[in-house]
Amino acid sequence: MGVSSDLRRLPILSVPDTLSIVNNLPNEPTPAAGLNADGRSSRWQTHREERRRELIKAARRAVHALGSDASMEEIAAAAGTSKSVFYRYFGDKAGLQHAVGEVVLSQMQRKIREAAQAAQTPREGLLAMISAYLQMAETSPNVYSFVTRYAPVDADNQHGSAAISGALGHFFDSIAEMIAAPMRAHLGDGRAAVIGYWPTAAIGLVRSAGEQWLSTPDSAAKPDQAAMARQITAWLCVGIAPELLELPVRTNEGH
Repeated sequence: MGVSSDLRRLPILSVPDTLSIVNNLPNEPTPAAGLNADGRSSRWQTHREERRRELIKAARRAVHALGSDASMEEIAAAAGTSKSVFYRYFGDKAGLQHAVGEVVLSQMQRKIREAAQAAQTPREGLLAMISAYLQMAETSPNVYSFVTRYAPVDADNQHGSAAISGALGHFFDSIAEMIAAPMRAHLGDGRAAVIGYWPTAAIGLVRSAGEQWLSTPDSAAKPDQAAMARQITAWLCVGIAPELLELPVRTNEGH
């Protein structure tokens, strides 16, 4: 999964532009009664879809600026509209998380795939994907946190939390297959059993290490994107202490 450091500057997502001004979005018009096949229904649906995309973009900018804990009221205020409009389109905050997540995760998935396609070897591909992932997550840690964490579970948003889980699961499953394909080809059919388990373990390591890295305050000891991507790649390809392979394994047999 290569996302961040090696490709020190992959094209940055159109994640929130902190210098842009959030446009005031007009209030939702009321649909005409008895819409029929004269085209008004189609135009109304198109309007709703465009409006929904505008709200997702506005929410993304707001979360980038305000933080992943921003309330629906704060997000709506930053978007220049009312909280009721967001509830009308997304149901609750978990629904908004899911909607923003679908956009962000699909963009990350595309950039990771593009990074992998330019690589010449399995290890280069893995490094490229990890670099892309870290770079895009670091572009806006607030947005990344907003779309990858679960909303508090209660009677009103259990469905939304399940949707977030589903979106994340699909994203990481697709990345697992991306990193498995070149490794499977490199190792050959005889190592199929190993490849069967490795991608899931690799995704867990990349995500856990990457998110801990993102949340670590800047300091001289904190590696930059490129160094962190190289380190994670080395852990996945070689291990943390390859010299231990040369040591005999002691057992208690015979005692």
